[in-house]
Amino acid sequence: MKCKITNEEIKPFMSFGKMPPANGFLEKKDFKNETFYDMEVGFSEKISLFQLNKFSNPKIIHSVNYPFYTASSEYMKTHFKKYADWVQKEYLKSHSKLIEVGSNDGTFLKNFTKTNIDYLGFEPSKTVANQATKNNVKTINAFFNDTNIQNLKKFHNKTDVICAANVIAHIPDLKNLIHTIEKLLSLKGVFIFEEPYLGSMFSKTSYDQIYDEHIFMFSITSVKKIFDLFDFELIDVLWQKTHGGSMRYVVGRKNKHKINDRVHEEIIKEKNRKLDDIISCLEFKKNCEISKTKAMKSLKKIKNDGKKICGYAATAKSTTVLNYCNLNTDTIDFICDSTKEKIGKFSPGAHIPIVPVSHFHKNLPDVAYLFAWNHKDEIFSKEKEFLKKGGSWFSHVSLQK
Repeated sequence: MKCKITNEEIKPFMSFGKMPPANGFLEKKDFKNETFYDMEVGFSEKISLFQLNKFSNPKIIHSVNYPFYTASSEYMKTHFKKYADWVQKEYLKSHSKLIEVGSNDGTFLKNFTKTNIDYLGFEPSKTVANQATKNNVKTINAFFNDTNIQNLKKFHNKTDVICAANVIAHIPDLKNLIHTIEKLLSLKGVFIFEEPYLGSMFSKTSYDQIYDEHIFMFSITSVKKIFDLFDFELIDVLWQKTHGGSMRYVVGRKNKHKINDRVHEEIIKEKNRKLDDIISCLEFKKNCEISKTKAMKSLKKIKNDGKKICGYAATAKSTTVLNYCNLNTDTIDFICDSTKEKIGKFSPGAHIPIVPVSHFHKNLPDVAYLFAWNHKDEIFSKEKEFLKKGGSWFSHVSLQK
């Protein structure tokens, strides 16, 4: 295994076993052609970066029918409104230039459509990009890289903000990404991105954050070390509640910005937690194995008690849980979801049927495995009747406040 930034040889410290593509929801006729890979993770001690060994081709993942739309979550719509307001207040002025990497259905950029900000979104998935266009959000249906920005001369060295959310960890060629950013940013421009935080994943043992699309799990230390290699520097960090605990990173050209004191403060905290060291990874491995054993034992007892279990939300993350814990229709009858592209198909690897949420309401189980645990507040508020009628929620991650 080689580090995707330094090219150094690193040894995988853990395998989650054979895993299908996380968003590879499929029809029954395609079961025999399903592909699997060994989901190994490694850690570069040189740049403190947690990373996957093998991963799916982004061009295949983000093909015509990518099954995720940001606007499907009211919580995320609110989050992106606050994110947009913050970016505008802190880093934009009248007629500033703004680019979003992986702009999805335009939920974030929609907040700039009635302003004088010169904005543009890059979204590689065609159906999602088309939805953004329907929402009157200026979107290029292409990957964000140095080839696809060549004709955007008005943005070259003039872009005030390049931003992203839950996208940068999906990009295997971070060197090309940073090279592209370098071409576009103005002298004092900033690159802002949010990603699920390594420290949160470790503290929650939320191993389902790892799948073929999440090639990296960043810490503050790793982001600082990566950008230090490319004449950029980390100038600010801000904690976010999204996705069970995320971090917002602000990066600028070296010596062009004041570095917020909290960058240094948070790096010291990470050092104390050994997030810059493989020791924390080995502890995480042990905790994953404990979590797996505990979940399998609990679910087996529920089934032995004659109770019915279903899954709630056919997330990409659920693919990791189901396959790592060897769960299938012997344990979980169905998974309900609201994404039309998934309904009527089967979960990757485990082959559990995906049904509409209406099916859940008509066929209430005794226990619902909440795969979208990071959206628990929004889901709990929608599904109060489930609890009133005697149902209970289950997850490998604590659902307590």
